[in-house]
Amino acid sequence: MKKRFAYLISFFVALVLIFLVQKPFFMLYNSAASSDVSWTDYFKVMYHGLSLDAATAGYLVALPFLAVLVSVWFKRFPLRAVLVGYYALISLLMAIIFVVDMGLYPFWKFKLDASIFLYMDSPKNALASVSVGFVLLRVLVMILLAGLTAWGLYKLTPSHLPATTKKLSGTAGLLVLGGLLFIIIRGGVTESTSNIGQVYFCNNEFLNHSAVNPAFSLLSSVSKTQNYEEQFNFFSEEERAHLFDGLYPVKGKNTVELLNTKRPNILIILMEGFGATMVDSLGGVPGASPNIDRLSKEGIYFTNCYANSFRTDRGTVCTFSGYQSFPNLSVMKIPAKSRTLPSIVGKLVKEGYTTDFLYGGDINFTNMKSYLLSSGYQHLTADVDFPSEQRKNPWGVNDDITFDYLYNQLKNRTEGPWHTAFLTLSSHEPFEVPYHRLEEKIPNAFAFTDDCLGRFVDKMKQLPQWKDLLIICLPDHGFHYPATGHGHAPWVHHIPMLWLGGAVKQPMVIDKLMNQTDLAATLLGQLEIDHSEFNFSRNVLGEEYTYPFVYYTFNNGFVFCDSTGVTLFDNNSGQVLLDEPQSDENRLKRGKAILQSSYDDLGSR
Repeated sequence: MKKRFAYLISFFVALVLIFLVQKPFFMLYNSAASSDVSWTDYFKVMYHGLSLDAATAGYLVALPFLAVLVSVWFKRFPLRAVLVGYYALISLLMAIIFVVDMGLYPFWKFKLDASIFLYMDSPKNALASVSVGFVLLRVLVMILLAGLTAWGLYKLTPSHLPATTKKLSGTAGLLVLGGLLFIIIRGGVTESTSNIGQVYFCNNEFLNHSAVNPAFSLLSSVSKTQNYEEQFNFFSEEERAHLFDGLYPVKGKNTVELLNTKRPNILIILMEGFGATMVDSLGGVPGASPNIDRLSKEGIYFTNCYANSFRTDRGTVCTFSGYQSFPNLSVMKIPAKSRTLPSIVGKLVKEGYTTDFLYGGDINFTNMKSYLLSSGYQHLTADVDFPSEQRKNPWGVNDDITFDYLYNQLKNRTEGPWHTAFLTLSSHEPFEVPYHRLEEKIPNAFAFTDDCLGRFVDKMKQLPQWKDLLIICLPDHGFHYPATGHGHAPWVHHIPMLWLGGAVKQPMVIDKLMNQTDLAATLLGQLEIDHSEFNFSRNVLGEEYTYPFVYYTFNNGFVFCDSTGVTLFDNNSGQVLLDEPQSDENRLKRGKAILQSSYDDLGSR
């Protein structure tokens, strides 16, 4: 049995080493030696990319593992002969992927993904920019690498595996090893699974890309690739454009100025699930949000705001990129698309802001890390940055600890401008919090976050930083509570948005219909920063915002609301499930036009 275990371990290690060695060659080929890359960066790239290299190697070890598992029940198993064809195949694929990724990166500036298959039906056009010699040299390198890899794997493989008398115990031992292999492939035992974003470690896009295993990048993108432009084609292009025109104006002067300064320090607090159902002043659970209700009288209170989606990963993109939600996909999980999005933080960085992001949970979950770094956040703080004894919530660190961390971080800042974003987590199932004011478990968890927010704001008021500070509180999505009625009704998606701080001119209530996506254009409009690239974000205080409406998506459906009523459309059945107070064909058409336009936009990225 020792021979079997030794083979599997050595095979896995050999693959990981191959992937590690590829990284400096990728970097050197792409001019790392002549750029601002230090020798330590090479080691950082290899270190941070190790987890995806191990996951990819785990996939490739799966078939040899099964062969070894079967061999336990044979007297003499010809392992080398069984696997020689597999070695040739994976060696060739590894060589092709490595060389193509290395060769295309100078042209594409992103890692190899499934978009390469879009060009394979026209190889002549795809190769038009390179010479025959360029192609032949790389084909030769592929063949040499594939041959060397196959030969090396072949040599470390025993020609035969001997019989063993410990069949049952040997099988059990191998199954335990298989379990470890599964954990490596999955990326650990935490909530997040292996994803490209987990290897991102800095704001240098080239270094982050260098750490990504190209085979993993290609395979993960294949599972997410769709022809987005072909989905939900309700109308001809002419009719779609006619219906969509004017729904999302990108220009227009402000009708009201909310701030004392055009360059405030900006803190955005994205509040986990804190929908209007938990806000007393918006008709929610009494007593669940006394601090939000109190603070709403001190700042600018947007009372008619609606979340675009129903999950944190989707709502985060909607908030920070002002980008539309989708009924059957999460853009955050598709790095090839999410990195193309505009962002609030990206615009602020260009204006000289320093930026950081705080989250008490696993920042690798749903590719969040990839999205945040590519958006422009220069420093990320997450659960692993806190002592293990503080990670008592199943999702990470409770809000009382992270709010205190945030306060201590901000009170020492003497120079600006800066922008910090903070995602809370305690108001999330299982709703276990160190706070016991309300009898009902779920509202009590929200009351805990509200209490943490109130304490934080009251402490910030005592600091000199308060004078130039703008705090924006906005939930990532709504919350269905109590769990009665239609789960996609407007009251479930209704959310509060509150602007606070010394940068706010005066208290005000704004009751215009709007979406959380409108934060981007509205905020940038107040800062007099161009926001024309935010295709689905409206400056709700701009003079061109003359048709207030709300659009949001749920699992394969959408809702469109305006002053005439609400229309809910289910894509699965192709039917309107809710149309009140009366049927309105205009609401349905506009909702369909937005849905079609959003997929067209995603497909073009």
